[in-house]
Amino acid sequence: MADTADASGRVRSLIGFASGSPFVAAIAAVETVIATVLLGVPLSPAPAVVGFVAFAVYTVDHVADAAADARSTPERARLARRYADQLMIAAAVAYGLAVALSTLAGPLALGAALLPGAFWIAYASDWLPNAGRTVRSLAPDDGLAAAPRVPRLKDVPVVSSLVVAAGWALAVTLLPLAFADAVSPTPAVAVAFAYFLLRSFVDTELPNVRDVAADTAAGVTTLPIALGVAGTRRVLYGVDLATAATLTAATATGVLAPGIAAALGVGIAASLAVTALAGRVDDDAVLGVAPDCSYLVVAAALLLVAA
Repeated sequence: MADTADASGRVRSLIGFASGSPFVAAIAAVETVIATVLLGVPLSPAPAVVGFVAFAVYTVDHVADAAADARSTPERARLARRYADQLMIAAAVAYGLAVALSTLAGPLALGAALLPGAFWIAYASDWLPNAGRTVRSLAPDDGLAAAPRVPRLKDVPVVSSLVVAAGWALAVTLLPLAFADAVSPTPAVAVAFAYFLLRSFVDTELPNVRDVAADTAAGVTTLPIALGVAGTRRVLYGVDLATAATLTAATATGVLAPGIAAALGVGIAASLAVTALAGRVDDDAVLGVAPDCSYLVVAAALLLVAA
């Protein structure tokens, strides 16, 4: 009986770990393959680079925020606390591999590989609050010294999700182009960036519905806290519809092939279905995984189009 309980505990631990950084890394690699097809460039090591970077960035984030995440994702937080040292080593190795691979394509690829890490530092670290404290300490008592604390970007509603979405949209779009030595400001590049920016914004905001209790306890204001779950659903529906409008315009003007646009549209339909679940499912933990699964749907649709 004890052996069964131990085995069950190990399985739960593996599931918790797999739904964290490894899962995000796999999805990031799939996104980059989708971007490669959308941009019409040859397959390259770009998906591996983005996957390694995603694993590194999210592993560090999970370890850094383990205490705050204990309420919303207890299993992941427990693993992050227990194996913090090993996870940080794994993250360093993964980022090192990403940097090494990106150097094969030159400085632009290297810069694109470093972007998500730079955005994470801007997003999650305390550099902005620390800068605010420094400025206040130098200001007169009746001036900036009395100003409220400057928050982390991670703690600012909408801005936090936009920063995350922009970092990944840039990496996913630029790396395939850099490896193909085909970087130029074409309409297809603009459409790809807009697609991944808008889709990533939705993917980032939906888990905040799951995290409402934890964010409220931490004093963090997110879109679901500010607008409520129903209001958040409406905003995210609007973002997905804007993505659909972008694809429609790109197809009508000949920027996107109809088959590729249809495959991407299937992903938007999946995203709308997942968004509809927000606040309507017993276990909101599904909102931490399901949004990213829409890219698997897109990949399957692209395979059907190519067949």
